[in-house]
Amino acid sequence: MFSTGCRIGEIASLDSHFINWSNRSVIVRGKGDKEREVYFNIRAEIWLKRYIEGRLDKDPALFVTERSPHRMSIAQLRYVIKRISGRARINKEIHPHQLRHSYATHLLNNGAPVEVIQSLLGREKSETTRIYAQLSGRLRQEFYQKFF
Repeated sequence: MFSTGCRIGEIASLDSHFINWSNRSVIVRGKGDKEREVYFNIRAEIWLKRYIEGRLDKDPALFVTERSPHRMSIAQLRYVIKRISGRARINKEIHPHQLRHSYATHLLNNGAPVEVIQSLLGREKSETTRIYAQLSGRLRQEFYQKFF
């Protein structure tokens, strides 16, 4: 989720055959039933391939339950994220949408224009995306130190 900036519902609805391995992308259906292409990094590619190759079922869903494999629900995905954050010893509760916010902030901190971030997130209104520019304290602090 962090690598793509997808909403949890977009992840839950993905099928394995939607993945374009050649350019590490996938088409997701977002809010308003709009499709967009999202990209994932090489680390996500490695883990996705490992996960898919280790599965014995034939379910088309990208993420399935362990017992009697079937598409994971949004609630089940939330539970998985909670378990992973616990194993990582993160001392606060992590919500799936925080990964989307972190994705946008990461892009902004690394110099991506707000318009590009807006497009990657599948947002129509730039005002919503511009919130990240205000929230990105690290970047503001670096500019302050550089220019003051």
